[in-house]
Amino acid sequence: MDYKKGFIPYALAAFLIGIVGGFSTVLGPAFVQDLGIAYNNTTWTALAQAMSTAACAPILGKVGDVIGRKTTLLLGIAVFTLGNVLSALANSLVFMLVARFVVGVGTAAMAPVILAYIVTRFPRDKIAKGFSLYMLISSASVIFGPTLGGLIVSAYGWRAMLWVCVGICVSVFFACLVTAGKDSSQRQKLQNFDGFGAVLVLVFFSFVLCIPSFGQNFGWTSNAFIVVLIAAAISLLGLIVAERKAVHPILSGGFMKRSAFVLSILALFLTQGLMQANMTNTIVFVNYTQPDNSVISGYAISVMYLGMSLGAVVLGPLADRFEPKFVLIGSLMLTGIGCALLFLFSTATSVLLLMASLGILGFGLGGNGTIFMKVALAGLPQQEAGAGTGTYGLFRDLAAPFGVAVFVPLFTNQITGWIATGADAADAAVRSIHLLAVAELLCVAAGIAAVFFLPRIRNKGEEK
Repeated sequence: MDYKKGFIPYALAAFLIGIVGGFSTVLGPAFVQDLGIAYNNTTWTALAQAMSTAACAPILGKVGDVIGRKTTLLLGIAVFTLGNVLSALANSLVFMLVARFVVGVGTAAMAPVILAYIVTRFPRDKIAKGFSLYMLISSASVIFGPTLGGLIVSAYGWRAMLWVCVGICVSVFFACLVTAGKDSSQRQKLQNFDGFGAVLVLVFFSFVLCIPSFGQNFGWTSNAFIVVLIAAAISLLGLIVAERKAVHPILSGGFMKRSAFVLSILALFLTQGLMQANMTNTIVFVNYTQPDNSVISGYAISVMYLGMSLGAVVLGPLADRFEPKFVLIGSLMLTGIGCALLFLFSTATSVLLLMASLGILGFGLGGNGTIFMKVALAGLPQQEAGAGTGTYGLFRDLAAPFGVAVFVPLFTNQITGWIATGADAADAAVRSIHLLAVAELLCVAAGIAAVFFLPRIRNKGEEK
């Protein structure tokens, strides 16, 4: 089957994750308001889904290598649909947490096989273009989700919005069932599957994701945070021992030790986490400086997603024509320009400046995300494609919570501190956003330094 035609069901799955994810951005606040519980409980609904999405990715990627990509994709869509059905029926916080965890499991099954298809089926000189297409579909499908979801919630309630999501899931499932041809992936035997390692992967990385959320909600010196930190350390030791003994470990040490992987992940943590953090901080900044016109932050965030889509399309394919590390340096510089525009923010910041800052930042991040996939996954053997892309997805998904944990408290705590000393709230927000710009530029500079040490990648996707 032609690789373009074969990509159709995987493209549909990427669209599904993006569009339903966009709709679901308005779920948390509407759900807690309906139940009459504290607003900060939205953190836990988001965390439940993030835990399973990230921690289950390498596990289900490995499963995809065993049972085949087509089967894994369809099972992932089915589980994703079930999670949204359970979410629509949820009548308590615990019920919703379980439901969102199930949604994350479905996402974790789909995402690695989508990337694995690109790695193994696209021609070597078109892999970056394939990742660009994936990023475009994912980013573009998110753009309209929050707006449409908000309209449905306002008119009919959050349950109706989720039933719309279920309808989309069912439609995509049957579309994938029809368009998915014969599974071209090489299946493996389930013999010596690392079940104990899979459990420890889920436990350890779930604790890792809890660390920033517990630190922000309970305090960095609280008992809850310390307990999570200790549990993460213990589970890490167990995971290291288990993976060393495993015949076919979930986390491949040989794959993860490659400099192309380590440096790419390091740069991702330093830069890609800016997206979620800057979206949150922009909303907070506008609320402090222009409380009567907070809608402008929504426009700016939409432009950021549009910038990501354009960055993936414009910058991503360049990695097939030129040395990827040099293209990365250029896209990281664009990310730095977006952060540097924060220095121009004032108590009367125009919507155009907000849009320019987040738009340029998104453009750079869209290119970064695409090219890092090509670099980190270069030369990945077909028999390890699912596990490798799942492992990469795991660490990529950890970057956003990392950025939020670092940059959001840095911004908000400085505002609170300056207000406590008698400073005007709007002036405190401006001073804090300028301090944030300095910290982010330092991170971008460190990311560029990491990219300089990346190995050169040939056009065929092989390391020199």
